[in-house]
Amino acid sequence: SSVNYDVLRRWLMHSGYAVTFIRNITDIDDKIIAKSIAEQRPFWAIAYANELVLAADYAALGVLPPTYEPRATGHVPEMHELIKRLIDKGHAYVAADGSGDVYFDVRSFPEYGSLSGRRPSDMEPAADGPARAKRDPLDFALWKGTKPGDPAETAWPSPWGHGRPGWHIECSAMSWKYLGDEFDIHGGGHDIAFPHHENELAQSRGAGLGFARHWVHHALLNLGPTKMSKSLGNVITLTSLIEAGLRPAEVRYYLGTPHYRSTIDYSDEALREAAAAYRRIEGFVQRAEELVAARAAGPGRVPEPGEAGERGEASELGEADASGGLLPEAFVDAMNDDLNTSRAMAIVHDAVRHGNTLLASGETRTLVPVLREVRAMLGVFGLDPLDAQWASAISTAGSDSRNAIDALVSLALGQRDAARVRKDWSAADAIRDQLREAGVLVEDTPNGPRWTLSSEGGA
Repeated sequence: SSVNYDVLRRWLMHSGYAVTFIRNITDIDDKIIAKSIAEQRPFWAIAYANELVLAADYAALGVLPPTYEPRATGHVPEMHELIKRLIDKGHAYVAADGSGDVYFDVRSFPEYGSLSGRRPSDMEPAADGPARAKRDPLDFALWKGTKPGDPAETAWPSPWGHGRPGWHIECSAMSWKYLGDEFDIHGGGHDIAFPHHENELAQSRGAGLGFARHWVHHALLNLGPTKMSKSLGNVITLTSLIEAGLRPAEVRYYLGTPHYRSTIDYSDEALREAAAAYRRIEGFVQRAEELVAARAAGPGRVPEPGEAGERGEASELGEADASGGLLPEAFVDAMNDDLNTSRAMAIVHDAVRHGNTLLASGETRTLVPVLREVRAMLGVFGLDPLDAQWASAISTAGSDSRNAIDALVSLALGQRDAARVRKDWSAADAIRDQLREAGVLVEDTPNGPRWTLSSEGGA
């Protein structure tokens, strides 16, 4: 979800919109409380530990930080205000059993089910219905009174007694606080369109708020026959992927290239193929940048890294981001067609193939606009290899190991060069093949050989 909405956000910004992006945090709910009791740890310690993990992963994947990132526990007064509005308007009621529970009256809201396309008459009651004082099994909790065994720190005072908020009211209150009575886009996985988003819509509209004008529901990342979910215990972490030799940019490419409404069936093979595809794009950008920089620097002078946009015919490369005019019309059309990232990335690959043809012919002037277009399109995806996010990233091996590998590969390449000087082509080819078997790909460029780690090799 984080990568999908980051691409959407970047596209909206490119299209000229000022985007206020809210990523709210549910730091109190039934699951967190159950874990708090089981582990004898405060709920806030568990929630904050998870928050730090998510923040680190978002940053590693190049996800832009949100405008605001509110926590549910910091907005209890706003939740109380919404609940009071709903009670006053006849859409909510306090349980008659003195428990302190407050429920939304689903039957009082005729539009209920419109978002998910469900009818109340076809819905199954929640599992907790018989044990709670609901008027109707379909009603859902806005405020949950304190129950025996609940940790003391999980309760807040309210007009209806000590307790805590229900999950759905948290999101309505926080969006109201930071985005106002009505806002443009609400997103999330299609697995929470019902009941979570349906309940949010009902309680917000019931309170007199316009709420979301548009909804964006993304498909899921599946591992086998089920979705990947922490609650199911089948999560593959970003850290484990990096330890297995993938780079965060490659993982971002894997997650961000399919259409957001397309399910991703995870496999190691598919991830490795995505990594190889991104490395082909990355290789073109790096080779093209080096060639253009070398031609701009002139004979007898080695350009400094990143200098391609600073001299002569390469001066326009400094604009190679997501600014207007650099993107092909077909790419713009694809992104405007319900964020068709799959078709847009196909256009990137077409441009890279054309650029590689130009590289082979040495047509530097023709290469410049192609390189600009490719980097502009990649910028929309947050995947420009020359962006500081990726250009300065530590390789999967770690800096010390990378330096050691670099020294060993340089030694092997020196032996290969010596073999080529004495025209011992079989020896030169053998060294290159041995490097490939070790997971090191060697490519000859106008500035000398360059090497990269294969996504499938042993290195």
